[in-house]
Amino acid sequence: MSYLLGIDTGGTYTDAVVLDEDATRVIASAKALTTRPDLARGIGAAIDAAVGQAGIAPADVALVSLSTTLATNALVEGQGGRIALVFIGFDEAELSRAGLSEALKGDPAILLPGGHSHAGNELVPLDLARLETEIQTLGGISGFAVAASFATRNPAHENAARDLIRRVTGRPVTCSHELSAGLNGPRRALTAVLNARLIGMIDRLIAACEGHMAARGIHAPLMVVRGDGALVSARLARERPIETILSGPAASIAGASWLTGETEALVSDIGGTTTDVCLLRDGRPAIDPMGARVGAYRTMVEAVAMRTTGLGGDSEVHVLDGLAGGLRLGPRRLMPVSLAARDWPGLVHDALDQALSLDTPSERDGCFVLPMWTGSVPEGLGAREAAIVERLSGGPLRLADTLRTRLEEAALTRLVGRGAVMIAGVTPSDASHVLGRLDSWDGAAAEKALRLMARRRNARGERIAADGPKLAQAIVDQLTQQTVDCILEAAFADDDPSWSEPPEVLARHALTAAAFAGRGGILRLKATLGVPVIGLGASAPSYYGAVGERLNAGMILPAHAGVANAIGAVVGQVRMTATGLVTAGGAGVFVAHLPEGPARFSDRDAALAALETALRHDAHARARASGVEEPRLTAERRLSEAEVEGQPMFIEAEVRVTAHGRPRIARD
Repeated sequence: MSYLLGIDTGGTYTDAVVLDEDATRVIASAKALTTRPDLARGIGAAIDAAVGQAGIAPADVALVSLSTTLATNALVEGQGGRIALVFIGFDEAELSRAGLSEALKGDPAILLPGGHSHAGNELVPLDLARLETEIQTLGGISGFAVAASFATRNPAHENAARDLIRRVTGRPVTCSHELSAGLNGPRRALTAVLNARLIGMIDRLIAACEGHMAARGIHAPLMVVRGDGALVSARLARERPIETILSGPAASIAGASWLTGETEALVSDIGGTTTDVCLLRDGRPAIDPMGARVGAYRTMVEAVAMRTTGLGGDSEVHVLDGLAGGLRLGPRRLMPVSLAARDWPGLVHDALDQALSLDTPSERDGCFVLPMWTGSVPEGLGAREAAIVERLSGGPLRLADTLRTRLEEAALTRLVGRGAVMIAGVTPSDASHVLGRLDSWDGAAAEKALRLMARRRNARGERIAADGPKLAQAIVDQLTQQTVDCILEAAFADDDPSWSEPPEVLARHALTAAAFAGRGGILRLKATLGVPVIGLGASAPSYYGAVGERLNAGMILPAHAGVANAIGAVVGQVRMTATGLVTAGGAGVFVAHLPEGPARFSDRDAALAALETALRHDAHARARASGVEEPRLTAERRLSEAEVEGQPMFIEAEVRVTAHGRPRIARD
């Protein structure tokens, strides 16, 4: 008998499940800590535990499918490699649009004349000699993003720049037209920048999975879940890692539907770094027509309509300034102190004991800096970053010992953003250890860290909490409240009819809070959710009971909720979509924007047919490359016309071809 193996790698845990060949029941499941920087150890531990628990031979695994939240987490936390943007046919002002300059984070941008018109005609020749000179001056670049004006109408300049960069540098290159067929050059550039930044991370993840499969004798195809829930081959995922953003959440939606049989529900998945909320309608998640939004970025990647917030079990705990004080969680993920103490007990306990001997701790006390690189140190470091890296060459340090001046704080933030180092500090997971809800790691270290943080003073000079347990409960209460806010935002956003105020305002409105609390008095208010909430994630049972009570909603916590992502990874299908346009090129001229460039026709239907043929070939080839033996193809045409003097006038037509099917499985 053959079996299916699903894997999900999150910020804290890597999950693995074994399903039967027909994907009707869970045979075994297992969890292991995600191990950074060496992901192979965590993936290997999860796979070995699940396969061992199932009592099957590795050779009996016929298909492996991987979902991940690493790309989503990286974008929420602002992490990724140092890249360069080649921006062709745009002026410098365009860098400020669509969040592009923020996404670059100071990484270099090379602006070149060139690009094409709306019709696909070359406006200015591309200066390849200048491009070659400029890229040779750059150092420490992990990848390149290339975006040219109207590249979706004619990709010639992007392709030429890509070929030159690959020849000169050998680094991976992302072209914007390969990721989206839509207009809006800055947003396409943003999407390409984020893709280039993620390539190294996703490549390491897939390599770690493939390496362990080979070592254990698992000779099955490896698939990866895209952000829209479809499966793609590992090779394509390596080329387009941006498409794996919301991969974990998309898999969790599929897993939630499979586990519960619910067709109408809000699905809330809490991980170590993020909380993801999506509406399940008719058993399927909606696709975001505006493109996937993660953190501050609106990409042009097709993905489930998911609201992702930097809130999880390992979120950073902030003590708010001001007289009112209070707490705020996220968006940055920390390593819990209790987990750091498991790996470095001497460092953590000695530092906590020393800080507890003082009456008033500083905000740096109880925090640690952990090096996350392997082998040689990261490239392209400034002087301050290099100084910090040198101090960490011998291993983790207290935060106070890592930073020598205030000026180095920004340098440390940049190193965290690049994933070169990680901060350990107090998180909700530590609070759960103190409250007895979790006992996975070093509870004694968690108790010391929360007792220490409780001694910090607010603007009135008062301690922020009476003791560690009181602070722990306040942290859990804050997690509950922020989770409620996340779910209500999704509910208001997806409600029909839509509301006039933004969802984030309505979710936190005083009347909303009063209604869910069941306010009495002259004005009586009562609110409930009209659909149940499906709570997913390893920590969902610890927190989501209180969430359901505050929302006056049925809370479903299914069996295997902690591995729903891994389940969802193996119950999906391959789905490849190719999209193109036919535009008006003047009186009686129709321009089909083919993958190789624009072609002119005197007949509209001939242009549409030529484009559809090219797109069918593209979608079919990519589905075959992802393991579908006989893809099923569907085509859609959407015409845009205007009426002029009582006669229809052609403007443009979009053709969309989708190839889909189940991936083949390995058989003897």
